[in-house]
Amino acid sequence: MSDHPVHSSRRALLMATGALAAAGLSGPAASQSLREPPVPPTGPKKMLGMVVFEGFELLDIFGPLEMFGMINDRISTVLIADKAGPVTSRTGPATIADVSFADAPKLDIVMIPGGSGTRREVNNPAFLEAVKNLAEATPQVATVCTGSAVLAKTGLLDGVKATSNKMAWQWATAQGAKVIWLPKARWVEDGKYISSSGISAGIDMALALIAKLYGKDMAHWVANRAEYRWHDDPTDDPFAAMSGLG
Repeated sequence: MSDHPVHSSRRALLMATGALAAAGLSGPAASQSLREPPVPPTGPKKMLGMVVFEGFELLDIFGPLEMFGMINDRISTVLIADKAGPVTSRTGPATIADVSFADAPKLDIVMIPGGSGTRREVNNPAFLEAVKNLAEATPQVATVCTGSAVLAKTGLLDGVKATSNKMAWQWATAQGAKVIWLPKARWVEDGKYISSSGISAGIDMALALIAKLYGKDMAHWVANRAEYRWHDDPTDDPFAAMSGLG
């Protein structure tokens, strides 16, 4: 005869609690494990530059920056635009660009977000030239959502594997005929370039970058601190099929 459902559930709960306690993941120990990163900081701090423009997508910027902000003992961030000062998002709230392209510091990582403003900026030669110069000078270049369309328009993604927002796929991919566009991907890494799918995918890509720089344990630690469930498989992309692409 099988156990009563209540007894089975209670037994399962006790077993799970015991397993967590044995792993040091309950009570004060769990709290302490989230306070202390698994990898101590070493070497000089890295500099991450996030490009901003009128009509940027809020989560494209602040999702990844929140992840990197969890390790601000080893990474500093700066917002870069045509000029320093307020920049309005697609939905209205503004952020403040710290510096202009001309005054941008030397970067280790540069990120280009998406948003409705990308439709304008792909036809802005001065903006494209500034982004191209910044990307060429930076060891790690990342795009979120339709930010890959902007980078594609500069020509830097020619012959490079990349992805973009699935709902804007036709428009985004039209900005770079020589890019190797991959429709079914949460994010794609090819050399120094890493591109994510739409909006929230930038968070998963940011965690992948953290894993690349500091190890996967650190990426999981950051995700847990943010109470975020990291989708760590770059090929897990249900949104491609929803948009008729996979």
